[in-house]
Amino acid sequence: MKRRVTLLFTASLVLLDALMVGLAFYLAYQLRLLIRFPPPVNVQPFSSYRGMMVIQILTMVTVFFFYRLYHLKRGQSRIDEFTSIVAAVSVGTVMAIAFTSFAFKNSLLEVDYSRAMIIYAWALTVAFVTTGRSLHHRLVTALRARGVGEARVLIVGVGEIGGIVGRRILRSPNLGYQVVGFVDDTDRERFLGLPILGQTEDLADIIDAHQVDEVIIALPEASHEKILALISRCSREKVSIKVFPDVFQIMASGISVDDLDGLPLLTVRDIALRGWKLTLKRAVDLIISALVLIITSPLMLLIALLIKLDSPGPVFYVQERMGLDEKLFPMLKFRSMKVGAEDETGPVWAKKNDPRCTRVGAFLRRFSLDELPQFINVLLGEMSIVGPRPERPVFVERFKKSIPRYMDRHREKAGITGWAQVNGLRGDTSIVERTKYDLYYIENWSLWFDFKIMLKTLVSLFRDQNAY
Repeated sequence: MKRRVTLLFTASLVLLDALMVGLAFYLAYQLRLLIRFPPPVNVQPFSSYRGMMVIQILTMVTVFFFYRLYHLKRGQSRIDEFTSIVAAVSVGTVMAIAFTSFAFKNSLLEVDYSRAMIIYAWALTVAFVTTGRSLHHRLVTALRARGVGEARVLIVGVGEIGGIVGRRILRSPNLGYQVVGFVDDTDRERFLGLPILGQTEDLADIIDAHQVDEVIIALPEASHEKILALISRCSREKVSIKVFPDVFQIMASGISVDDLDGLPLLTVRDIALRGWKLTLKRAVDLIISALVLIITSPLMLLIALLIKLDSPGPVFYVQERMGLDEKLFPMLKFRSMKVGAEDETGPVWAKKNDPRCTRVGAFLRRFSLDELPQFINVLLGEMSIVGPRPERPVFVERFKKSIPRYMDRHREKAGITGWAQVNGLRGDTSIVERTKYDLYYIENWSLWFDFKIMLKTLVSLFRDQNAY
């Protein structure tokens, strides 16, 4: 039944893409008639273009298949899908032109098939396919949340990572997962309110008994031998297997092979952001921070007024943080807590429903508006828009003693937002996991990666449960 539902979802997406591509081609033809620049020459009725439209549709759908756009992924980033659509449509357009030129080499001399029409078709195809897929995604998400096409998932591991994976699935019914339980070599009977169904040596029998569709192995610190043994047990049953990566896998995701006078060497530790890339990132920081400060200046003035009216004390709160090359800098925030909030407790993290917050401060922290003054830090060059979140020196001293490679976070400028934050790791969450995400960002930096994180930050502002 699940396979039939998945097949139906995929088939409907293929048909929807074909419809959107065809509609885009037709409207490109109409735009060519409406926008007469450059002046059209020998424009024929649309019936003369139908063969070209068929080639356009078949080519696009085929290219989409090779770009894995029909491999439906649960929880896939819409931003990643959009970039894949742009790339696939661009390649598909070039291929469609080549096929059309070959199939209609004589007819093209008699009809107007200009570059303007090709550009219109490209732009409209990107827009229509993206819109159609967004609507399709919403429909599939709604159906999965109601149990249609639901996959039964088993999580191996009840440690910190098993808890993170389990909670993420439980609070996201739109993913279409039903957690049947956990497997772990422990004496406990339940975890996160779900049963622990047995030990790892019984994995194959548990998969069979509970009709499991997917297994997630959440044991990042386990030895490679144990992970391979678990995968082997799962492989006896026809289930999908996913493994949460360990620190080395994340660190070495960009592994490369060099040579030393003919002697092969593996580079597993490199810095992606250097040379001209630093200049490019700084230019983007300057432009965006200046624009944000100009656009939000009326809002910032209003926030400053509300803070003064709500409680006595300064508008800004200046806190010493550690940034690039372990240098300290004064990080700016709108004051969200009462003056002297740490006089009795000393340096501590904020917590949910923190009684130290003012009324206005609680609202500012919920939507991260207290972070707006940090764009001044970016303008001054003390921070970047995207990068590892800076910590207070007292916490850095504590973490560097217990977390491997923690200080490597300071090889880049600290950021207002980061890869860890957009993946839900902010507030009172695992520092170990945050460090993994920060190191991944540092060693896999690209300008598009920065833009992706910025877009995901904007999307998550109103639904981040760890903002407090």
